[in-house]
Amino acid sequence: QCEICGNVSYRGRHNFEKHFAEVKHSYGMKCLGIPNTKHFHGVTKIQDAQNLWKKFQLNVNKDIFDASKEEEYEDSHGNVLSRATYEDLARQGLL
Repeated sequence: QCEICGNVSYRGRHNFEKHFAEVKHSYGMKCLGIPNTKHFHGVTKIQDAQNLWKKFQLNVNKDIFDASKEEEYEDSHGNVLSRATYEDLARQGLL
């Protein structure tokens, strides 16, 4: 039984597996605001799908490059410094 498809029951393992690629399941996922990707194959409960989607979003946001924190600069002596440190030293005239 798949809650995402409106509590439709599927008879047999083959039909159950096949329904994840069908329009009805894709539409249900779209209504929830979740992409119907292979990561959600086998998920039939709405709450489980939403929890998994939140978990994926948190992991994706961790991997986004933040230039203000991760950008590095190299001074004339070859020292590698973070952006904030480099700008502080440059303002003080130490570079």
